[in-house]
Amino acid sequence: MGAFVVPGVVVAASVARMDLADLTTLRLGGPAKAVLEPTSEAELIDAVRIADEAADPVLLVAGGSNLVVADEGFDGTVIRVVTRGISVDSDACSGAMVTVAAGEPWDGIVDRAVSEGWVGVEALSGIPGSTGATPIQNVGAYGQEVSQTVATVRAYDRFDRKVRTIHAVDCGFTYRSSRFKVEPHRYVVLSVAFQLALGDLSEPIAYAELARTLGVEVGERAPAADVRSAVLGLRRGKGMVLDPADHDTWSAGSFFTNPILTAAEADALPEHAPRFAQADGTVKTSAAWLIDHAGYGKGYGSGQASLSTKHALALTNRGGATTAELLTLAREVRDGVRQAYGITLVNEPVLVGCSL
Repeated sequence: MGAFVVPGVVVAASVARMDLADLTTLRLGGPAKAVLEPTSEAELIDAVRIADEAADPVLLVAGGSNLVVADEGFDGTVIRVVTRGISVDSDACSGAMVTVAAGEPWDGIVDRAVSEGWVGVEALSGIPGSTGATPIQNVGAYGQEVSQTVATVRAYDRFDRKVRTIHAVDCGFTYRSSRFKVEPHRYVVLSVAFQLALGDLSEPIAYAELARTLGVEVGERAPAADVRSAVLGLRRGKGMVLDPADHDTWSAGSFFTNPILTAAEADALPEHAPRFAQADGTVKTSAAWLIDHAGYGKGYGSGQASLSTKHALALTNRGGATTAELLTLAREVRDGVRQAYGITLVNEPVLVGCSL
């Protein structure tokens, strides 16, 4: 390991040639031409800026939990976001403003939030990846989304070559999306500030399965520590908490987003299909239900890539898969659901050098 040096500037530590399989939770992906590991915000900005000036393609990687990388790898510079740091400004009236560097592992932040009595992210326990990735995807689970607590996102604008502080109202948050996802080559998230209430009780439980597990009604509160414990248990049961010994967790989490349908499209589904009315008049249905009822149950697949044996929505690497195998399975599932229900599933993870 050495330093990536330009005249007058030491940008970041550089790593010998590395396969992206070593950096992703799917453990798939071919080699990168170069890998840099900036450890400070300034180094991160400089690494991206210098690569942009050289017209060198850049792939930002942190936890690698939302990436599907081609077997051919990435012919450019991989920049690992490993920045660290947490600052807290807290008082009894306004709650806690918690500012987190992009490279901080997300679940560590949730764990600390519950321990410190910061309320609002407890249902987002067990999600792999980095804090900086959470606003990009508007990460959500069990009735919470980060958009509910994000105050600002500090980002480097690669187009204008300046650092911007973007308030939540300007982040363009929608279901599993944001302005950062819509313009994937423009912004480098540097840090995220969360506005969190103070207390021992969770936000109102909004997800029926979690409410049943906790023994409360939807809309009631529960001790935040109990919510975290319950969510971790539910996620483990679905193979959604990383475990090197469990191939069901060698995945990118939910591979397809839950479809958002018009009322007419929802009416065309079988009577017993899940339907969740949205505030804008659309209807959300369950991708996992569609996959399962189209004939692709848990464990489906004949090769080294298969659906998880615990959850039909996760595509997994059983230990010797290739990205090509995984995508072949993804296409089969997507096309089968479209044939059965007329709905085209959309992949949730980012595809690098490959496509469906």
